[in-house]
Amino acid sequence: MGDSITRLYRTAKACRHDDPSTSRTARLLRSGRGKIAKKFAEEAIEVVIDTVQGGRDAIVKKSADLIYNLVVLWISADIHPDVVWKELERQPQLGFARNQPKKLVRVGRKNASRRARAAPGSVRSPQSRPRGSRWN
Repeated sequence: MGDSITRLYRTAKACRHDDPSTSRTARLLRSGRGKIAKKFAEEAIEVVIDTVQGGRDAIVKKSADLIYNLVVLWISADIHPDVVWKELERQPQLGFARNQPKKLVRVGRKNASRRARAAPGSVRSPQSRPRGSRWN
C-alpha cells in the first residue's frame, strides 16, 4: 500500500502547477490548507456514515477519496509519505502506546459488596470518588 500512496503523492504533486480549471488536484491545492483540511474531514465523515450504513462498495470508494485528500493535505503541508511511514515504524506494534487501553482496576471483595448495595447507576470507581464520600 505504501508504494501506491507514494505513487499517488508523486502524481498529485506533479499536478499542482496544472490548470485549476481542468485539474481537481491543482484547484484543491490552490484553495489553501484550510479548504483541503475541510475536504479531508468531509470525506472522513462520509466513510463513517457508509460504515454505519453497511455499504461495502461505498466504503471502498469513499476510503479512496479520503486517502487522496490526505495525500493532498500532505502535499500542502510539505510532508512526504516516507515521513509518515517512519513515524508508524517508530510507534509500538499494534497501535500507539498513548492509545492503549488503561489497566483495569482490580476490585476487591470489600468494594464488590459496596457495589452490590449501591443503587443502579450510582456506582463509582474508587479512583473517581471524592475522599470521604459514600458509595451510595
